[in-house]
Amino acid sequence: MSASMTTESAVRELLISLGEDPDREGLRDTPRRAAKMYHELLHPPEFSFTTFDSEGMSELIVQSHIPFYSLCEHHMLPFMGEAHVGYIPNGKIVGLSKLARAVQHCACGFQNQERVTMHVADLLEQHLAPTGIGVILKARHLCIEMRGVKAHDTWTTTSCMRGVLLTEPSARAEFLNLVKS
Repeated sequence: MSASMTTESAVRELLISLGEDPDREGLRDTPRRAAKMYHELLHPPEFSFTTFDSEGMSELIVQSHIPFYSLCEHHMLPFMGEAHVGYIPNGKIVGLSKLARAVQHCACGFQNQERVTMHVADLLEQHLAPTGIGVILKARHLCIEMRGVKAHDTWTTTSCMRGVLLTEPSARAEFLNLVKS
């Protein structure tokens, strides 16, 4: 493939290499639609963290069941699930929509679940410098369900704890308890 080949023409060539006729009715617009889909999944929307004075708030803030979608960098198949994100403010809090946006931003592109988990924690650490961070992702990977082992309805859970959520058992327990409820 040449460097100048567009995603749309690459999808067309892929269809041909798979023995398909990209000019048949059902596939005629597939290269355009697939190119649009890949652009959306691989290019995270820009956003900025909106932070505010915590006004003395120093207790755990948790946002649970944040949906996310990503593409496995090994098989180019989707994985999807939900994230649970928590932090203990250290003078600053973040606009609540930014937690979900951070997860969506980090999940874009060809990824692995472990990297997404750590990247969400990195963003919180960078923008808030909280005293504790907890990130848990629970996801289904279609590369596990559709090919290879074909283990249907298998969930993978990854976590990243930092600060007091890593070092203080009671803070960690509180975070895990809030995520469960």
